[in-house]
This record gives sequence, C-alpha cells and structure tokens, in this order.
Amino acid sequence: MSRPEQTYRGSCHCGAVQFEITTDFPELTMCDCSLCRKKNALMVKVHESRFTLLAGAEQLAEYQFHTHTARHFFCKVCGIYPFHRKRVTPDNFGINVFCLDDFDPAGIPVRQAVGAAMP
Repeated sequence: MSRPEQTYRGSCHCGAVQFEITTDFPELTMCDCSLCRKKNALMVKVHESRFTLLAGAEQLAEYQFHTHTARHFFCKVCGIYPFHRKRVTPDNFGINVFCLDDFDPAGIPVRQAVGAAMP
C-alpha cells in the first residue's frame, strides 16, 4: 500500500547537494550488488520528471562500474551517496531514502533487488 503522493526534500550529510522528489513510495528496494551491499542504502525509484536537483551539481562526483550504465553520485565534500541513475531504467533515479528530510520508511514494503546476478 503506497502513501499519498508528496514532495520530499533531501540532501547529503553536509547539505552541499540538495534535491526534491515527488513519490507515493509504492515500495523500497535493497540491492545485493557489491556496491549496494557496502553502502547499505534503502532506495526508492523515481522517474527523472519527479526529481529536481536544487543545489550542488558542482559538488557531485560520479562512480560507475561493471557495465558503466548506472551512474552513482556522491558528494565530494562529505562522501554521502544520495542517488543514482538506474542501469535497467536509466530514465529513473534510485534515491537513498536515508537522505530525505524527516522521512520514516516504516510500513513501506521492501523488495530485495537481485543486482549481483545481473549480466
């Protein structure tokens, strides 16, 4: 069961990177690929039309691995990973919900994504 659609603000730890998303949180995902296991992020998928980078484009560093399709973004100042462009659906962002202001993920179903087995 999703929540009412709403706009949420988020940022990295130091606040240099700030963004907004609009979503109803149909589900959250945890991926088992090597990168996601190490960063332990809980993600929500948001179409690019529902994502706005408000500040900090110049503070973003990008990391790519394996097929170099997904684009993982980190703050150059504090190192926090707020979002990435998804590999399978590159017109969507995966948003680290722990970077959202005053957000509680309780009650939202979590789906285990099988990233480690992707070719």
